[in-house]
Amino acid sequence: MDAKALPLRVYVITSSGLAPGRGHVEVALAAIEGGASAVQLRAPELNDERLLPLAARLVDPCRDAGVLFVVNDRVDVAVRSGADGVHLGQGDDLEGARERLGPDRVLGISVRTPWQARAAERAGADYLGVTVWTTPTKPEAVAVGLEGLRAVVAATRLPVVGVGGITASNARRVLEAGAAGVAVVSAVGAAQDPVAATRQLVAAVTTSASERRER
Repeated sequence: MDAKALPLRVYVITSSGLAPGRGHVEVALAAIEGGASAVQLRAPELNDERLLPLAARLVDPCRDAGVLFVVNDRVDVAVRSGADGVHLGQGDDLEGARERLGPDRVLGISVRTPWQARAAERAGADYLGVTVWTTPTKPEAVAVGLEGLRAVVAATRLPVVGVGGITASNARRVLEAGAAGVAVVSAVGAAQDPVAATRQLVAAVTTSASERRER
């Protein structure tokens, strides 16, 4: 798989309870409509059997729109649902994930340090995620700031996605630090209009990319 070709520029992660009556599927479909390039289904509150039908529900809409669809943490759910891949954290079975996924599915891994980035690359990761700023949607995540992001980018050949506290107003800073894309949770999931919020993020990222090409 050509990791550099992965559509990671605007990556929306679902979460429940950010807006009344808006669940994981609603957030994902709004992100797709708004032009997101990747969607991650993240539902730690659900067991595998409850998560599986949600994942299966999103496979076709993502595929029809050309949106990368990954499931957070659950390798078996990703495989059974037909998702494009899975995203794992440092507490997951990184060494065995690639074998369970097979060669054709995408493997994303969250890292904090250059050492973890290199280890993830050896484990067969296709892209990496780095928490840039603290965020209430995942308070246990360790934020490394823009300097930490730059260190990870410099340590790997894989594309790196910045996540944590990112909005349309600060996405440019993350991209200028070397990230291939930005991932958001509340910037879309908690927005009054998640479709419009996704479009604003896409516009900000597109403008930033255009300005960097012109330099």
